[in-house]
Parts: sequence; structure tokens; C-alpha cells
Amino acid sequence: MAVLEIQGKSIACKAMLFDKDGTLLDFLQLWGPWAESMLSQLQVWMQERGASFTVELEHVLGTLHDSQGRINGYDVQGPLAIATVDECNGWLAGQLYAAGTPWNEAITIIRGFSSAAMKSVRERKSAEPLPGLLDLLRRCKEAGLSLAVVTSDSTAAAETHLEWMGIRSFFTSIVGCDRVTRGKPDAESFLLACRELSVEAHEAMVIGDSNGDMQMGRHAGAAFTLGYCPQLDQSSYLHEADAVIRHYDELGIGLKEERE
Repeated sequence: MAVLEIQGKSIACKAMLFDKDGTLLDFLQLWGPWAESMLSQLQVWMQERGASFTVELEHVLGTLHDSQGRINGYDVQGPLAIATVDECNGWLAGQLYAAGTPWNEAITIIRGFSSAAMKSVRERKSAEPLPGLLDLLRRCKEAGLSLAVVTSDSTAAAETHLEWMGIRSFFTSIVGCDRVTRGKPDAESFLLACRELSVEAHEAMVIGDSNGDMQMGRHAGAAFTLGYCPQLDQSSYLHEADAVIRHYDELGIGLKEERE
């Protein structure tokens, strides 16, 4: 069994479960272009019909914009950061419905917008491991830790993004939102990953950049919930984490000595 050293705490565990977006890869690098495409298509649609959003642009998906209107940040507790793509599409379709479009037409239009936006994401392949991640994954494997990804994205998309980053082989289990009935913060995803790793929930820890990840771990009875936030002074939203780190080199990994 491995022993993790985190801010003076020692945690014995057999498995580590990672969130994907914002934890394994830069969230905005991957999803920023999708959000920009969706908002742009929606704005054109609205303008052509003399309609408007029910909320300010920044609140449509939870995005931050520079003086030129480009996305340069996001609300870590907003729909873009936490919701599934289907949930975001449902919320965006609601904007069209509020503008007078019948629901069946609204959701069809949004799905078309999303398909075009996703095509752009696939063409860009903008996914790179966060600083220190590759070294951490190698250290985990050397220590015999089993690894999984638990994400609000679809399983197929997660597989693709891991392949783009060249890290798919590190993970034994990939649990996307399509493999469970209840996604984060429910424990179902965590427990499914544990079953596939052949470990008990109390033998696994979770690393994530949202408080939903922390709640999922707590609901499942995880060994430890670790928040990841490069801007540590902005990590107050991770209030249910046992600890918060800003870089993966803060996480030490060793082996537990077995008594004879």
C-alpha cells in the first residue's frame, strides 16, 4: 500500500481517482473554444431575431471576458465548469425558449450549435497535461497505486482527451457521466471506479478542482479528498477538501512498511 504525504499528513491508500478538466488538463484551453463558439452562435441567432439573453453574457455559461469579448476565465462554480455538456445544452436551449422558440426547436438548434463547436474542439486537440502531472502519474505507478478518471464529461470524450495527452495508459478505469445514473456530487461514479480498480472506497482518494469532486469523495467514504487550485488564494470554494494544493510536486508518495 502506498503512503501519500500531503502538508504534513500521511494517508495510506491503494488508488487515486482524478477529475479530468481542470485537474489533468487546463480547463480553458480545452473548453474555452467550445464556449466561445456556443456564445457566438447564440448571439448571432439572438441578434437576427431581435432577442436577447435572459441574463448578462457572463452568466450564460459562467465565463469571464476581456475588453475584446474573448473568454479569459470562468466561474469555477458555474455551469461551464461543473455541468455536463448535455446539461449546458439544456440551459442554453432555455435561453432560446425564453426568446420565443418552441422547446423542440430550441434543443435541436442548440444541439446543432454544440456539434459545430465540438468539431472545432476535435480539430484543435487542445489538451496538454498540467504542470507536474506526468511526473505524479509515474510516481503513482511506481508506488503501485491504481488510477482512475472520474469525470462529468462523456467516457468517450475522456478517452479521447487522455489519448491526445498521451496519458491514457496510466488509467485502469474511466468513468464518464454516461456510465452512471447520478453524476457528481453523488458517490456513484467514485464507487464504480473503485469496483473496477478492485479497491474499497476507504482505500481510495480523489483529486479534483471542484467542490463537487470533494463532495463525491465524502459521500463515498474516500480515504482523502484533495483539492487542486493553482491560485491557492482563490481556493475557498473547495471548502470540503481535506487539503488543497497548487502544484503536484506538493504531493509526496512512498510505500508503507509492512510488519513481519
